[in-house]
Amino acid sequence: MALPFDNSRRLFGANLFFATTGAVLELEGIAAEPELLQAWYTRVAAVRSRLGWDGPRAVARVHRRGASLALPAPVDQLFVATEVNEWALCASLLESAPQRWQGLQEALIAAAFEAADDPEAVIPPVLEESAALLRFERLAALEVRPRLTALLDAATDRKLLYIVDDEMLTLGGGEAGRDFPMGELPMVAGVPWNQLHTVPTALVTGSNGKTTTVRLLARCARAAGFKSAYSSTDGVFLDDELLDTGDYSGPAGARMVMRELRAQTAILETARGGILRRGIAVSRAKVAVVTNVSSDHFGEYGIDDLEGLADVKLSVAAIVPPDGLLVLNADDALLRAKANGLALRLSRCPPLGWFSLDAFSAPLTEHRARGGATCGVNDGHLQLTYEGTETDLGSIASMPLTVDGHATYNIANLAAAALAAAALGIAPEVIARVFATFGADPADNVGRMMCYEYRGARVVVDYAHNSEGLRGLLTVAEHLRSAGTQSPAGRLGLLLGHAGNRRDEEIRDLAAVAAQFRPDLIVVKENEAHLRGREPGEIPRILRQALLQSGMAESSLRLRMSEVEAALSAMEWTQPGDVLALPIHSSQARAAVLAILAQG
Repeated sequence: MALPFDNSRRLFGANLFFATTGAVLELEGIAAEPELLQAWYTRVAAVRSRLGWDGPRAVARVHRRGASLALPAPVDQLFVATEVNEWALCASLLESAPQRWQGLQEALIAAAFEAADDPEAVIPPVLEESAALLRFERLAALEVRPRLTALLDAATDRKLLYIVDDEMLTLGGGEAGRDFPMGELPMVAGVPWNQLHTVPTALVTGSNGKTTTVRLLARCARAAGFKSAYSSTDGVFLDDELLDTGDYSGPAGARMVMRELRAQTAILETARGGILRRGIAVSRAKVAVVTNVSSDHFGEYGIDDLEGLADVKLSVAAIVPPDGLLVLNADDALLRAKANGLALRLSRCPPLGWFSLDAFSAPLTEHRARGGATCGVNDGHLQLTYEGTETDLGSIASMPLTVDGHATYNIANLAAAALAAAALGIAPEVIARVFATFGADPADNVGRMMCYEYRGARVVVDYAHNSEGLRGLLTVAEHLRSAGTQSPAGRLGLLLGHAGNRRDEEIRDLAAVAAQFRPDLIVVKENEAHLRGREPGEIPRILRQALLQSGMAESSLRLRMSEVEAALSAMEWTQPGDVLALPIHSSQARAAVLAILAQG
């Protein structure tokens, strides 16, 4: 018998469901009937009472394919919490339909032995309630770590950041942090608390612009004289030193940054996947940024719409202290609406900083009137207001990242980064100095809005990975095309592909945005490094069909089965005066293409 749940997992920090640790599973292939959910609630409550677990209420979040069932639990009881969660669901199913689920206990037992490192240590699952409660008491006694909870309580009292995972406890961070193996935890009195503190730390999340904002913040910190460690989709860095390559926008990247003993500031890219899978890795941060929310990654972990995605992103608010700053995009109507509910969701709301493309938009004007922090565009200049002081950070058009003021999404990234940098204690004049030069060298922001001359054509390499990102890239490409020296304007070419973990609807939306700009050439690519469950050729087929349905001529379309081949095909097509937009998502493919572009 197949088990009726999937992705049973532990949550090591604040998350979509609550601002603490716990466990969650996904109800798989079964209707989330109210009677079933109530039975699950009742059983979970009984176990929590028996084990003495307090905290917020368990959460059943119903979604398109079932429900996410989450229960809060102490940090040293997370394995037990997953067992409690699975039992509460399975016992409720068996009670509701004994004939249908009569083999469920045997399936649980088989799964427990299959997952065990030491089968002899397994205490077999049982569904009968009194026996199950006794089993949970035994499991809880085996897992309990009083030293760990005492250390975390002491760190919280001292307003000290901490990180917990299976192997290590970190108290503080960066150059003033200390790591303790889980098997060698000291007593509270044995910790040199006076030597520990939290380096200025920022989290950056959102649908688009995360990596650019992270890099801006890291550069500002470095310009202010700090060694800055940061994580992103491209790797983990200490200033310009690459510590490790790969997508580190999740908990692993956060842990690596906070455990870097040379770091004096920490900037953490925080993707939705990590929040949903494991929760937020760090317990607190001086500042958190939500750049925006747009359609992306729907259908994973029960997130089917923008409302749910916004809730995931705003989970970062839970770790911002009362003396910190939560930076939000005032031009995003959903974020504005959701911000009003943060106090209800979290029982408090951290101080807010709003950014916008218009410094005199109603949200920014009203927020400044209340003494709040804002950043926006005023008469072509970026204006920062922080702690009651207004600063002109410079002309937008003179900031290389904005491409003469036409990359509006990068203007938003600059405004967000300005607020976050100010909250980290970086002086406005340092921020302005960084903004005046960042992006002039393509290496400043690798893979994002990198502009090259190639055989007389303009080539823009970017990471645009969803519809809104592509729209921003093509808007800039159109500007470059019309601003060229050729008369008439040159042609527009585009590389187009998508990762496999997107819904067909999102793939078709990407194609629709591309078709709106009427490129003279679209090379449809296979994103071979990101198939993520799709068959080879499946996504290019969907894209090509959608492009034809959107009115693109078949003669304007090419198909290549790798990113590098697709980019080379588009580059061979160009002639002087053309503009070529190359969204490239694999780091290996990008490195190969950039090596060719560097040769001119």
